[in-house]
Amino acid sequence: MNQGKIIKVSGPLVIASGMQEANIQDICRVGELGLIGEIIEMRRDQASIQVYEETSGLRPGEPVVTTGSPLSVELGPGLISQMFDGIQRPLEHFKAVTNSDFLIRGVAIANLNREVKWSFKPSKAVGDEVVAGDIVGIVQETEVVEHRIMVPYRVSGRIKAIYEGEFTVDQVVYEIEQEDGSLYQGTLMQKWPVRRGRPFAQKLIPVEPMVTGQRVIDTFFPVTKGGAAAVPGPFGAGKTVVQHQVAKFADVDIVIYVGCGERGNEMTDVLNEFPELIDPATGQSIMARTVLIANTSNMPVAAREASIYTGITIAEYFRDMGYNVAIMADSTSRWAEALREMSGRLEEMPGDEGYPAYLGSRIAEYYERAGRVISLGSEGREGTITAIGAVSPPGGDISEPVTQNTLRIVKVFWGLDAPLAQRRHFPAINWLSSYSLYVDEIGQYINQKQNMQWAEKVTKAMNILQKESELEEIVRLVGIDSLSERDRLTMNAARMIREDYLQQNAFDDVDTYTSFRKQVAMLTNILFFDEEANRSLDLGAYFTEIMEGTVVLRDRIARSKFIPEERITEIEGLQETIKTTLHDIVAKGGLTHEGD
Repeated sequence: MNQGKIIKVSGPLVIASGMQEANIQDICRVGELGLIGEIIEMRRDQASIQVYEETSGLRPGEPVVTTGSPLSVELGPGLISQMFDGIQRPLEHFKAVTNSDFLIRGVAIANLNREVKWSFKPSKAVGDEVVAGDIVGIVQETEVVEHRIMVPYRVSGRIKAIYEGEFTVDQVVYEIEQEDGSLYQGTLMQKWPVRRGRPFAQKLIPVEPMVTGQRVIDTFFPVTKGGAAAVPGPFGAGKTVVQHQVAKFADVDIVIYVGCGERGNEMTDVLNEFPELIDPATGQSIMARTVLIANTSNMPVAAREASIYTGITIAEYFRDMGYNVAIMADSTSRWAEALREMSGRLEEMPGDEGYPAYLGSRIAEYYERAGRVISLGSEGREGTITAIGAVSPPGGDISEPVTQNTLRIVKVFWGLDAPLAQRRHFPAINWLSSYSLYVDEIGQYINQKQNMQWAEKVTKAMNILQKESELEEIVRLVGIDSLSERDRLTMNAARMIREDYLQQNAFDDVDTYTSFRKQVAMLTNILFFDEEANRSLDLGAYFTEIMEGTVVLRDRIARSKFIPEERITEIEGLQETIKTTLHDIVAKGGLTHEGD
């Protein structure tokens, strides 16, 4: 341990001298209160330390002691359904220890509870050869999450002893005799430095879609398991609700939700909603597969910078077990603002809009830790991390540096639109400016797995929406009556896609989530209605006849979104009704024309 003393305090930045034996990224205890800080710059014997707690009251001359180890997280049973702060302090336990609703400074508590006992069942026996990443046993952490205890990185050899029973996370449960003769004593927990990505055997191309239950996302702008998506949008456009919806309903095994610099009431919503929500896949509370990391706007700025890395490291740990993990970061703009503040206090040369020159590389570093991988170990497990980051560009201007640097890395852009939000169209994802570079792979995957022409339907629906955008220019200039009857049918089909399909109510018990089967049925009905209406037009029916004769039918199509999943056959059976209704209109219209 190396001890220095404070010579300067500038907000969350503390400069200490006499630190010549310290290393960059070492964790320090700063001042007489022992505040947690991390060395981010070294100049001769002076260390610049970003402090993860409030620094008011610190003064020059107070001691600084380095621990000699980097900022690390504890990985083991007790992570799921917990809420941590940006440096993995458990907030419920913190509140109980300090008897305060606020973060009391200088309090040192264990990241994982040392008193709770977990039931460990070995899956290996004495004498078995193991390598890093092998699963030696399991702990049933929640009803839906089986916590797999893995051999840590760079440990391999023969199991000399392994125990079954009830253990705390820091008790020895197995012993490995390594090739060099040394004995490794393994516990249920391992530590990992957050700024270093956890190693894996191989990275694969992601192809399987992550079904979110949000129709506009799953249909037009899907993200793969192992992909990365950005949700930029102005204030009030619904970024947080989109992320909440994905966190609640995505078909993944584990969700890590990082509230980074956002309003405290948004994290309160998560805390109140998630325990009450039932996961459609498991029938259990969504909290039984969720880890929350809260670093709200009134918490120390420097800890925002750490919270993103804490979240992605926990995600990598569950990925290594073979799980599909989704990590939500809300919002990376606040994280970038923390980088900018620290960079300014270090007097570094600013880049665009005052952000540090390394902003782009830091954002890339984060998103590159997502992906689909074969994990270490002899079993060759496959796991994925899907990273979804909200971006809050000032004034909704997506040309600003954080959004642009994010869009260079991610392959999915869910662009939220203020005019759509003002028209109460939610999710307010603009279908003309958003994109997904996974559309082709996912279309082929669904076509093969489900044996249907899904990609063609999606393309057709998007073409109708793009055609509507072109026709709107004409309508604005000379009115809707100037359009041909076929163009008016196109406008009607586009309205049905927008209002009856893409618009989705996150607060309606039925409409909040739509299974993929129901999405297929709803979109197929709208496109089939458009095809039959155009065919009726060819056979001599008039546009007004089609519209007047299908009022009830179109209402039934519109109400499909409010039909529960268990009555999905009602939606799938609508095609026959569409066909019959439009054939009747043609027959009546034909008779009228003959009479004329």
